[in-house]
Amino acid sequence: MSKNYAMMDGNEAAASVAYRASEVIAIYPITPSSNMGEWADAWAAAGAKNIWGTVPLVQEMQSEAGAAGAIHGALQAGALATTFTASQGLLLMIPNMYKIAGELTPTVFHVAARSLAAQALSIFGDHSDVMATRATGYALLCSSSVQEAMDFALLAHAASLETRVPFLHFFDGFRTSHEVSKISPVSDEVIRAMIDEKLVREHRARCLNPNDPVLRGTAQNPDVYFQARESVTPYYQKCPALLQKAMDKFASLTGRQYRLFEYHGSPDAERVIVLMGSGAEAVHETVDALAAHGEKVGVLKVRLYRPFDNNLFLAGLPQSAKVVAVLDRTKEPGSAGEPLYLDAVNAMVEGRRAGLSVLGGRYGLSSKEFTSSMVKGVFDEMKKDAPKKHFTVGIKDDVSGSSVDPDDSFSTEADDVVRAVFFGLGADGTVSANKNSIKIIGEVTDKYTQGYFVYDSKKAGTITVSHLRFGPRPIRSTYLVSRANFVGCHQFGFLYKYDVVEKLVPGGVFLLNSPYGAEEVWDRLPKHVQKLLIDKKIKFYVIDAYRVARETGMGVRINTIMQTCFFAISNILPKDQAISYIKTYIKKEYGKKGDEIVNKNYNAVDQTLAHLKEVTIPSKVTATTEAPPVVAEEAPEFVKNVLAPIIAGHGDDLPVSAFPVDGTYPLGTSKWEKRNIAQEIPVWDESVCIQCNKCVIVCPHAVIRAKVYDTKLLAGAPETFKSTPSKNREWQGMVYTLQVAPEYCTGCAMCVDICPAKNKSETRLKAINMKPQPPLREPESKNWDFFLKLPEFDRRQVKRSEVRGSQLFEPLFEFSGACAGCGETPYIKLMSQLFGDRAVVANATGCSSIYGGNLPTTPWTKNAAGRGPAWSNSLFEDNAEFALGMRLTVDQFRLTALNLLERAEKCLDKDLVAEIRAAALANDPEQNAIEAQRGRVARLK
Repeated sequence: MSKNYAMMDGNEAAASVAYRASEVIAIYPITPSSNMGEWADAWAAAGAKNIWGTVPLVQEMQSEAGAAGAIHGALQAGALATTFTASQGLLLMIPNMYKIAGELTPTVFHVAARSLAAQALSIFGDHSDVMATRATGYALLCSSSVQEAMDFALLAHAASLETRVPFLHFFDGFRTSHEVSKISPVSDEVIRAMIDEKLVREHRARCLNPNDPVLRGTAQNPDVYFQARESVTPYYQKCPALLQKAMDKFASLTGRQYRLFEYHGSPDAERVIVLMGSGAEAVHETVDALAAHGEKVGVLKVRLYRPFDNNLFLAGLPQSAKVVAVLDRTKEPGSAGEPLYLDAVNAMVEGRRAGLSVLGGRYGLSSKEFTSSMVKGVFDEMKKDAPKKHFTVGIKDDVSGSSVDPDDSFSTEADDVVRAVFFGLGADGTVSANKNSIKIIGEVTDKYTQGYFVYDSKKAGTITVSHLRFGPRPIRSTYLVSRANFVGCHQFGFLYKYDVVEKLVPGGVFLLNSPYGAEEVWDRLPKHVQKLLIDKKIKFYVIDAYRVARETGMGVRINTIMQTCFFAISNILPKDQAISYIKTYIKKEYGKKGDEIVNKNYNAVDQTLAHLKEVTIPSKVTATTEAPPVVAEEAPEFVKNVLAPIIAGHGDDLPVSAFPVDGTYPLGTSKWEKRNIAQEIPVWDESVCIQCNKCVIVCPHAVIRAKVYDTKLLAGAPETFKSTPSKNREWQGMVYTLQVAPEYCTGCAMCVDICPAKNKSETRLKAINMKPQPPLREPESKNWDFFLKLPEFDRRQVKRSEVRGSQLFEPLFEFSGACAGCGETPYIKLMSQLFGDRAVVANATGCSSIYGGNLPTTPWTKNAAGRGPAWSNSLFEDNAEFALGMRLTVDQFRLTALNLLERAEKCLDKDLVAEIRAAALANDPEQNAIEAQRGRVARLK
């Protein structure tokens, strides 16, 4: 490997070139492309210069449509301009893309390709967004790895200038955009050599200039529009050849040769898979494995999808090919086939390529796994006498019967590749530590590296799984590690919720962050975990990382500690050398924050080695406890059969028939997902409490609730259930309880911060104080269950304008997946308490749509009467319009109801009709009028 290398992800790789080859960059953040804009903004702020010695102007806009408009304007004024986007953000740019292409304006849009919101939003990757732009006139250039993301970014900028065709350079969102890999970076000198200054001057000369004014962007009539539209055809005909010329020049500068359609495999292949994007890497390694065993197989990688060159496509296919399977990472409902498939079929028909059987397949939507075993399944399907003409791979389609089966016994993972998997909690530092580990190994060894990080959409407070590979050859495994020789579990509770140990190969190493020491941890493990550790002869290590973090002043950040453990026991580097490099990175990362922070991290590293212990594994299983069911037995059938597998991480196994066809899901499901993520939870001291309910209103997750009720209802309460006489004069003779839901709390301690009541005998304590969760979990769960059975207070007897009173109302937004201490959710919860039983919610895309409407569960719920907020999400930019449409409809329905009432008045009680019409509902602070009107409507019905 060249010594000229760098560790980066696909976003940084593409942005690095785009920044240096541009003068104006208009941005608007959208996952997973946001990092490209953030890098550009950071570089500009730091004064980094482009290849012409100036700092590009980076402007954040109000929307993706605004960014596209700004780019259009910048281009017309003569700048070299670029932007970054994905998904619906890209679709919002389409109107400007037609204009930019129609005016033959060189530019590059860099896209981390992502699913489109259809039956649901998804932030994960496929080609749906890019395929929606294929008619705009942009050239579509696809890179399939982090290295290609950098190289093709430059090729796009260079070719766009020469062809005058704007380019959309795309790569798979998350799989490539967020994969950290060891690559050979493109230097400024190579960029300068690739960007022809003569073409830059020609672009400048076409700009709008009052010294040489022109008119551009006219309105045309039927007499000339058609002809003018056809005038651009020669530019698109020349584009493929000019791009290949740029690729050849790039090869002469870097040694990396690319082709528009690149074949790899047996020269006499009979079965060939055609595809583009990161999936091509998985097919590449599968082809190598199968060809080594004599199978005649190959892969044709599509680099330039638009303009599609039929002749070059056919030239890339070996003459020996008998069956071709064209794989698309998108779905177009109602089409005769997906885009790449249709283009391939057209090329074969026009090229009169006889004797070929062409199959069309869909794979990998929304970052669905596409593994070597699935590739093998496709090749096996191609062997059949009557293979499926149109198929899916990677899912179980029991509705349309389209799916082909993977060969689960097949794997291309080599024994000389280190494969490590780390289970962490969002925001606990696990991902950051693993990125540092990749950098350390990549920089101090000759190994190729790969790091991919699986996030839940909700990010903080939910599971993150890091997949790391280190090996002697380029790594093409663009899928998750399924056979790991090292597994680190950074949260003890995960053993009871997820299949953590199953990924380990026999003889592998298991590292567990555990509050229990090496002598007692074995008896705390679930039965199935013990069995796997014994059967697989695993080497087992434990450390109480949270204890080390507390004692070294690191708070709850365990990243440095767990990283040190990994290097100490994985043998990837000599231990002393690894520790030295960790400390070097600590100095580099935290040096600006002062020596105190650096020394705390140094101390954490040293203390880690003192506390890391190996566990002696007994010869037989001793545990009697199994992991509890994912959801309680009393959960609804849909929750048990569909949502529970998703919660457990087995959503991939659900068949098509399990899902609602229109994306409609039930409310009140978050209560079944007991995450148990808090290290400490609040404990109520009833003797100090002043019953102000401030802790209730500030709680971001509705895990603290208050009730006032008749003392008789305490009959049958658990022994540990707390209550105290009400201090409110209006509720004299009643009792008050403040109760915490231990399994839903995130441990943010916002309640303790807001509590105004001090313990006079011990002033450091308040009426609510944080204590370790594990010993409280079982008794407080029973208390919570009893608390929920107590009746809700009569809403008509409470002053909702006061915190004390309003917080007796039942929240209809509970246990969300928002980050611990979230500042938004208390307001949403309050809204649901005051108005939730008659609310219709138009939710803009963003945090609130993820913690509010992300599968598997939703915090929006309903009351005992079955009423609650009806929720829907459209996009980000159209939220106000979306809500307005709802409001207009509600108003129209009211007018319709009044009209119907008038038409049926003769058949109804006149007094009832008059009361319904006269009801004043707008100013109803205590909801008395609302309840009265509901009674009248019930009588009317």
